[in-house]
This record gives sequence, C-alpha cells and structure tokens, in this order.
Amino acid sequence: MNDQAEALRHLIRQQDNRMDRKDTRVITVTSGKGGVGKSNFSLNFSLALQRLGKKVLLFDADIGMANIDVLMGQSSPYSLYHLLKQEKTIWDIVCSGPEGLHYIAGGSGFMDLLELSEDQIARFVSEVEKLHGEYDVILFDTGAGLSKETVKFITAAQETIVVTTPEPTSLTDAYALIKMVKSIDPSVAFKLIVNRASDEREGRATAQKISLVASRFLQSDIPALGMIPDDPYVSKAVKRQVPFLIGYPDCVSAAAVERIAQSFLDMPAVRRDSGGVKGFFTKWFRLSR
Repeated sequence: MNDQAEALRHLIRQQDNRMDRKDTRVITVTSGKGGVGKSNFSLNFSLALQRLGKKVLLFDADIGMANIDVLMGQSSPYSLYHLLKQEKTIWDIVCSGPEGLHYIAGGSGFMDLLELSEDQIARFVSEVEKLHGEYDVILFDTGAGLSKETVKFITAAQETIVVTTPEPTSLTDAYALIKMVKSIDPSVAFKLIVNRASDEREGRATAQKISLVASRFLQSDIPALGMIPDDPYVSKAVKRQVPFLIGYPDCVSAAAVERIAQSFLDMPAVRRDSGGVKGFFTKWFRLSR
C-alpha cells in the first residue's frame, strides 16, 4: 500500500512539473535589408514583452553583424562559441542585460556549428534543449537580407517578424525575402512591423502594400503587427547605448513598441510543428547539411 501511495505521489509530482513548464514560443526577427532598425526593435520588443510578465531570452543570431550587446552598452564575457568548444554550459553563456533581460551574445559561433560532428551536434542540442520551458519567448535576432543562414533560421522557427520601412527598397527587399522563404516552406508564418513611418497613415499603407501583394501572388496572409513612427529619440538612445524603452520611456516609439508587444501576446500563437528549441536547432542542422 505504501509503495502504491509513493508511486501515486511521484506521478502527481511529474504531472505538476509538466504543468509548470512554459510553452516556449520560438520566433525570429528579420528584415529584407540592413539599416531598418531590426536589432533595435528586437531589443526593445523583448523588454516590452518582459514588462508584460513574460520571461524572454534574446538570442543574437546575426552571424556577420552581431550587435545586441553594443545596443545595450554591455560587453559579454561568453558567447555561443564557448558552448560549442564545451568550455561553458548553456547557462554560463546566458547574460543578464537591462532590467534583467536574458540574452546570448552573437559572434562567430554559428559558423562553427557547420563544422560539428554528429556527436558534437548531439551534445550541443542536449544543452540548448535545457532552454525550452524556462522561457515564454525565445527571440532570435537574425541577419538581414536573403542569406542562406537567415533563411534557415526563419524556416526552423515557429513564426517570424519581418521589419521594414516605407522606403521602396526596403519594401521590395522585405517582399523578396517573404517570397523566397515561402517558395521553400509555404507553412512559414510571417508578421509585419513597419518602422520609421512618418505617421500612422503611412504605416498602414505600407503594411497594406505587402499584404495585398502577398495575398495575390503568394496566397499568403501577412498580418501587420504594428508600426513604429520615425522618432529622433531612437537614434539618441543608440548613441547612448541604452534601449529607448529605458532611456526615453515617454517617447512615441516606446509607446508603439509597448502596443506591439501587447498585440503580439493577444494574437494566437502559431502552432507549427517546430519541436521547441530542440526542434528548432535540429531542423537548422538538417537544413545546413
């Protein structure tokens, strides 16, 4: 009888642990071209989600131009490289930024992933799998443009936010990115952010242009997550190396990002069969081979 009671208690504890684990959303933020404010959006968006009670990990996955730590005025002692070389664990390379935001610094580590043996890949995936359930959102800030690395990140994630501006070249490149990814994997779910809009009308018109073209030629729905107005305080924050949500909390861009974060949480989570963080990297490796 005692053995049966202990077994029942053990089963209940297991069920409680499963219920306590978070359903981690794995998303990427990307753009069709550089210079549209993608990384700055990723940083402030992550902070806004955290202020809404979500536990967030910001992963700098821009292979060539990693700069998340620079934007927040910090120097990271460890990065993905140290995990790959088995010098540090996954928890050793998770850094704490402004307001306690967790992030993993970028660098050359992702290129080193391509050189791993099967055993090394298994150990790496086993480490990063520990992240799943610890966070509500893991956000990968990818490189800009149509690089094969960026496309792999997008197709491996559950959902992707594309950042564009109203400039014709930015719009064209954003649509080209969406079109290319959709040709590889039609199931990829995109949401759109229009940055540096002169006013709300221009922001809506910009989003509508991409939405209409995607609907007509790609048979895809690309919903607008929101728009961020052109704001001089954003560049001031960059120069100060502080997130504008913190440095200038009353600026119009801060208010816009806070609305976007709430809209993101209000929208139903995309249920692609990603397999969480483990599935994300497993698929990434498969696409890289």
